[in-house]
This record gives sequence, C-alpha cells and structure tokens, in this order.
Amino acid sequence: MGNYVIYPGSFDPFTKGHLNIIDRVVKVFDEVIVAVAHNVAKETTFTLQERLEILKEIFRNRPEVKIDCFEGLLVDYVKKAGTNTVLRGMRTVSDFEYELQMALANKTLFKELETVFMVTDSAYAHISSSLIKQIISLSGSVKEMVPEVVETRLKKKLLKKRES
Repeated sequence: MGNYVIYPGSFDPFTKGHLNIIDRVVKVFDEVIVAVAHNVAKETTFTLQERLEILKEIFRNRPEVKIDCFEGLLVDYVKKAGTNTVLRGMRTVSDFEYELQMALANKTLFKELETVFMVTDSAYAHISSSLIKQIISLSGSVKEMVPEVVETRLKKKLLKKRES
C-alpha cells in the first residue's frame, strides 16, 4: 500500500458532499479508506451492515477507494491500519470548530497523527443528514444530494417507517 488516508465517519446517509471529498482526495493520495464508524450508543437510520453495503455498491468500480469499519477510538483504528493520516471533510465554520477540537484530542492520544481538512465544494455545503431525512420523510426528492442507491434505500426505509 502506498500513500493513503483514512476518511472516517458515520456516513448515515452517505451524501454527494462525501463523494465530492473522496473524488478530490484521491487526486492527492493514492488510496482512501472510507472507515464507517460503529457507535452502539448512536441511533442511525441505516445499520452498520447497510452502510457498508451502500458504500461498496457506490465504489464497486473504484479500486482506489477501500471500504472498512471500526469501533472504538479512531486513533486505535489508524494505528492498526498502519498510517497516521486522517481526512475530515467540512462544510461550515461550525464543522471546523468541532473538527479542530476532535483533531487536537486525537493528536493528544496519538502524537504522530496528522489530520487533513478538506472543504466540500459550495454546491454541497448545505447538505446535512437531518435535511436529507426530513425531505425524504415528506416524500421529496434528494437526487441532487445523495447517490441514487442512497435515495432508493432511504425512501424504502423512511417511508416504510412512516406508514407503520
């Protein structure tokens, strides 16, 4: 494995903003590992397995994008993966404040850790998981915000829940 970076997150749901970050980071790094965080304390729309399936489908023809998952501290996963570089995407100033705090905490836990920040293109800066879920729940289309497979699965899951 050459020059690679880990892109951790819950990806619930995976958006075109996430895709934009990945499409751009592979121009800087040879490979990106999209590491889906499994947090049993956090309620998600998609299970860990569903998120992994979705990501594997989206990137099935992209050998430079690897899909994995982890539980526990990000720094432990990074060490186990044999790297010291993490990618964090940002949309807004409030994202920066949170991500800076996390980067500094992670650096305290693992001195060699380097966090690379990448700002999503402005076309995706307004996209959030709560906005996407709200639009779907109200029978709207989010095709400009998420890959097709994500919209299809969200509709199936959220509209089914609404009918229950």
